[in-house]
Amino acid sequence: MNIVISLLLLATSITVAADVPRPNIILILADDLGFSDVGCYGGEIATPNLDRLAAGGLRLTRFYNSGKCEPTRASLMSGQYWQDTGLGVKKGPTLAEAMKPAGYDTFAIGKWHLDGNPVDRGFDHFFGHLSGATDYFKGDRSHRLDRAIYQPPADGTFYTTDANADHAIRFIDDAHRAEPAKPFFLYLAFNAPHAPIQAPAAEVAKYRGKYRIGWDRVREQRYRRQLELGIMKPGWKLAPRPATIPAWDTLTDAEKDFEDGRMAVYAAMVDRMDQAIGRVLAKVRELGEEDRTLVIFTSDNGASPYDHQRDRKSTWETARWEYGLGWANACNTPFAHYKRNMFNGGNCPPCIVSWPGVLKKPGSLVDQPTHIVDFMATFTDVSGKPSPATAGFPGISLVPIITGERQEKSRILYFHLFDHRAVMDGDLKLVSDWGRPWELFNLAEDRTELHDLAETQADQAARLAKLWQDWAGQRPLTKLQAIGGEPIYRHRADVGERFVGDRHSKKPGK
Repeated sequence: MNIVISLLLLATSITVAADVPRPNIILILADDLGFSDVGCYGGEIATPNLDRLAAGGLRLTRFYNSGKCEPTRASLMSGQYWQDTGLGVKKGPTLAEAMKPAGYDTFAIGKWHLDGNPVDRGFDHFFGHLSGATDYFKGDRSHRLDRAIYQPPADGTFYTTDANADHAIRFIDDAHRAEPAKPFFLYLAFNAPHAPIQAPAAEVAKYRGKYRIGWDRVREQRYRRQLELGIMKPGWKLAPRPATIPAWDTLTDAEKDFEDGRMAVYAAMVDRMDQAIGRVLAKVRELGEEDRTLVIFTSDNGASPYDHQRDRKSTWETARWEYGLGWANACNTPFAHYKRNMFNGGNCPPCIVSWPGVLKKPGSLVDQPTHIVDFMATFTDVSGKPSPATAGFPGISLVPIITGERQEKSRILYFHLFDHRAVMDGDLKLVSDWGRPWELFNLAEDRTELHDLAETQADQAARLAKLWQDWAGQRPLTKLQAIGGEPIYRHRADVGERFVGDRHSKKPGK
């Protein structure tokens, strides 16, 4: 049955691709952005450009990634589960290597965080940093312009987010001047709003004082807006604040002021990123390319709970702070859990899709399970030249969704990171964090994963657990260890990492 469905979807997408000119493709990736941080997903931060993109496009409400920076980038860039391609994309072509034979110019901008340099992985041009994070005002030693070391100006004018937009515009403009009819693929991977939280003072001032109401009220307000927008349904209750986060009213005035400041900087980073996206999209409109440009915006994981640099002696200009557990919980409204977890708070980000020349139902919400591995299948599909090297990959083309057709929901998706794991079959999701026992949720009735069905639907839980164990057992890049008497596959980077989470004060066994 699944083979028949796949063939039908492939036939549909090929027909669509044959009827429309090959589009330009802009894939925008934010870093550590929470599910509700964008206005069109319920947030209060000013994101008019992304909101406009959503109004003329689609908002996916069940889009999934790999839960953390590097694993998600490996899955995104390869079209494979990261356990199969390897961190860094060691097996199979990259998106750029798949798009170039189809006649595309290829550009990478921003955070790379994979092996090598993008210009050695199929991209014509690269500007950004090879590292997993960077100082926004100073850059770092891994900044490159193509292969050359790039030294950011020291005159106070450099801001990483702005520089990313500047170079994206330059690459697009230069390519269009050289060959106006040739399509381009732009991978625009912002470091924002990943730590360190840093933003221009004028942007921060716009938000200073707005978060004195506290994370409890921000979370409630975002949830109400999500209900109004249709992102959430009334039966899907807001996940309660975990005991590891203090109630806002219990903080001192000094603590409230500090926390308001941290969230103001974070909001300013998201705002400035939206402005940068707006400038890139304005260039596309200026060139008359808007209708033939497919744009996708998403994030690499949920909001980050880390708070490693909480030194209040620093100034807002020099700090390398993170924004901590309380604000991460608010940014992931209405979900529980965070970056690196396999609950929805960790791997279900906002995702906006726009293609004005093709999209049939602008402004729609799409509640079908989709995954970051689908980008490879989608882009090679619309290019008109699917790569034989990607045959058998787990992704499916999103073209039927873009054209308003409904895909089959009974799709099995697998997740694993450190001692966090999940498997999803349609609306049923079996999930475990920190090596704890499996929990089962029906996402059609319980999107915020509050009602564990593992005991009442033990047969389904056992079926899904076997699916995950069979899948994990076939992944040659994982290492089998035992945690709590149950076999768990843990990633090498987990060793010694410390974190305070939703339901516990430390990791099991630590």
